[in-house]
Amino acid sequence: MPIIINQIKTTLDAKIDDIFSNALKLTHIANDDIDSIEIHKTSLDARRQDNIQFVHSVFITLKDKEKEKMLCKKSNQISYVQSSGVNPIISNVKKEGRVVIAGFGPAGMFCGLILAENGYAPIILEKGCDVDKRTADVDRFWQSGRLSSRSNVQFGEGGAGTFSDGKLTTRIKDPVCRYISERFVQFGAPQEILTKAKAHIGTDNLRKIVKKIRERIIALGGEVRFENELLDFAYQNGEIVSVRTENDVIPCSALILAIGHSSRSTFEMLADKGVFLEAKPFSVGARIEHLQSDVDESLYGKNAGNPLLPKGEYQLSFRDKSSRGVYTFCMCPGGVVVPAASEDGGIVTNGMSYYARDGKNANSALVVAVTPSDFGKSALDGMNFARTIEQNAFKATGGYAAPATTVKGFLSGKPDISSTITPTYSLGVKAVDFTHIFPAFVTDMMATGLQVFSRKMSCFGDGNAMLTAPETRTSSPVRITRNDSLQSLTLSNLYPCGEGAGYAGGIMSAAADGIRVALKIMSTQSPE
Repeated sequence: MPIIINQIKTTLDAKIDDIFSNALKLTHIANDDIDSIEIHKTSLDARRQDNIQFVHSVFITLKDKEKEKMLCKKSNQISYVQSSGVNPIISNVKKEGRVVIAGFGPAGMFCGLILAENGYAPIILEKGCDVDKRTADVDRFWQSGRLSSRSNVQFGEGGAGTFSDGKLTTRIKDPVCRYISERFVQFGAPQEILTKAKAHIGTDNLRKIVKKIRERIIALGGEVRFENELLDFAYQNGEIVSVRTENDVIPCSALILAIGHSSRSTFEMLADKGVFLEAKPFSVGARIEHLQSDVDESLYGKNAGNPLLPKGEYQLSFRDKSSRGVYTFCMCPGGVVVPAASEDGGIVTNGMSYYARDGKNANSALVVAVTPSDFGKSALDGMNFARTIEQNAFKATGGYAAPATTVKGFLSGKPDISSTITPTYSLGVKAVDFTHIFPAFVTDMMATGLQVFSRKMSCFGDGNAMLTAPETRTSSPVRITRNDSLQSLTLSNLYPCGEGAGYAGGIMSAAADGIRVALKIMSTQSPE
């Protein structure tokens, strides 16, 4: 089993042989002892602008396995590699009906892929369209303001992540994350995502990858039914026996809810059916845009513009005495702010980057944490709180042009969109006082965040930076609560899954949760 050697620091221009040489010197391993060696991960340490370094971890397999064990015991910098494979335990218990998955975002996609590869032939229901039709619908909305409420940035093949930066960063520590990255590469992602600590795929690559995963599932006997929303289900003795869609009634042995954070009609249906739901914390705020060159200068100082350095990206946070948090989220280097509405009469913004990240501007969400104590403790109160903000924004501009202001205008209470930074939101922006959109505790905390962050990064002190609102789909406002067996507290063969169920936050963690649920189902029922 290979080992990982961590914290190998090098200069920006170090060659791969230099990295390997440093790793061997650190551990006193001789070249003759090595069976194989390769880069595991590479990150950037820019905390000191006068000494920016790359930090690597290295895979090494030794010829002597006992020596691997000895090295791991001697140094905290060395650890065993956990297996990245998926090893299902398959039950021989036969159940009536098909495994049905609602939602074809990262959770539903990887759940369906693992099930299909093990003979289960799942039926996947997706409210939205296939990625080609979806892309056309999204482009039409971005150019004309004609919204399709079922085919948009939130709904359709690949989920909301398809129109994002395609980040694969996650805080979860699970060896399945390596497996997910390897599968993305298999389906066309750049090889470098296996070694970059802050890996991203890019929306342009994701649109091709999700189609290939769908084709793989279908080739193995699964089905992906687009424009086919889950509308209802029937149950007996605490188990779902069938589901109803717009077009069919399907006998069902297990129902996986991988519905995404914007599936409001499904949340309402579940509440009406008596499924146990609860409100959960999430965050709301706006997108902030800087020139990418200003972000780079804030992070790298005199090294800004060095072609060996990646596009600058940041993650900032602050918590006040009341423990309310404000933070940046989903930072998109060289990206654009996109219209991301999914309901008529509401405005939503999001950030998106192509793989090259070569746009003039950088953007990030600047958001404030909200909890049930802010909006109400009933299961759907958070969802309705976000909806109200989106509708306030629409009323403030009279359409899908987004409320916006410079940072200077926001802090002074005199909204203004005259700036050296051109906003990238395609449907236009209008100067709006954000207190007409958000509760005061949100705008107050946003202002605090801007002031605190300006002391950490000079670009946040630039009054020309542009704020475009609102960002309301940071995570699900609802949790479809499940037990330790990953089953709903209400129905034993209902499996809440991924971001919409409140158990993930991003592409990687949602995909991992989809795999986790697939493995659980395989352990409880046979493929046929």
